[in-house]
Amino acid sequence: MSATSKPISRLIRHRGINVPTFLYGTAWKEERTEALAYQALKAGFLGIDTANQRRHYHETGVGEAVKRALAEGLLQRSGLFLQSKFTFESSQDHRLPYDPKASYSRQVEQSLASSLEHLHTDYLDSYVLHGPSVRQGLGDADWEVWRTMEGLQKSGVVKLLGVSNINIAQLQSLLAESAVKPAFVQNRCYARSQWDARIRALCHEHDMLYQGFSLLTANSAEIQKLQLREIAQRLACTIPQLVFRFALQLGMMPLTGTSNGQNMHDDLASYDLTDLSSADMATIEHIAL
Repeated sequence: MSATSKPISRLIRHRGINVPTFLYGTAWKEERTEALAYQALKAGFLGIDTANQRRHYHETGVGEAVKRALAEGLLQRSGLFLQSKFTFESSQDHRLPYDPKASYSRQVEQSLASSLEHLHTDYLDSYVLHGPSVRQGLGDADWEVWRTMEGLQKSGVVKLLGVSNINIAQLQSLLAESAVKPAFVQNRCYARSQWDARIRALCHEHDMLYQGFSLLTANSAEIQKLQLREIAQRLACTIPQLVFRFALQLGMMPLTGTSNGQNMHDDLASYDLTDLSSADMATIEHIAL
């Protein structure tokens, strides 16, 4: 790292709790979830993202990895950021973590209780609405879920709230009418929208942290463009490291879901890269235009 570079902190203080600036995502890992989540913690990740949605996540595997890491002293629970999600039935399979005939409020409570059991913890650092129940606007179900989540946050069983897979109009509605504002917004992040520029700007305006996922897989064509390859070659880094460094410098919390142990270390090494110049940042931000 250049002597003039300003290091990017691996932990920041956000709304009263310590939050890592880089998360390990555990979707689509199935029977490998436990081993990979443990490997990520051993590599140095301080935050794990999961969901109580058996269709795409194996939350019990995350919990076993966390249990092992804590038992071995790799880190303490107070130094680990655990984030899970409530997922509506329409995005689940038959392995539901709640009674589908129960009220939405009760479903949230049941899902959270199940997550806490899966993860061997008595609190979550972040609890996220996995996505609104409707494509446009927010429905009655969304508000019932969010009001219940607000109560859980006030009780202390979850420290902060978040929302995922949300468009800007929905987020504006949530900000306007919620009692507890989301601390996190997690979206699939596309280069074609200048890396979700409008929602990132709204996050900045309202003290929310933006979590970007699928930074590599959603932008496979864009990140192979000559301009990015030239920057990576000049900085002697990989394309993924360049993209993650760009995200970190934007103030984004990137997620990586790599299943390769060496890539876990390489991705975290993006912290150690020299600061990207304003010209390089602009090139990457507009790479799809």
